[in-house]
Amino acid sequence: MSGGGIVSIVAMLGWLVLAFASYRSYQVDTSTTIRIALIWGCIFLGVAFLFSVFM
Repeated sequence: MSGGGIVSIVAMLGWLVLAFASYRSYQVDTSTTIRIALIWGCIFLGVAFLFSVFM
């Protein structure tokens, strides 16, 4: 892996931590967080499936 790839991964992890911290600052409980994550995961998988079927 090149130096640019490592920097990209570290930057992406930093953004993930920042997004998680800002989301948790709203003090949303864990069950709501899991439900929202599963809903978004299903939406992305559904759209990816539709693209794979029609493309």
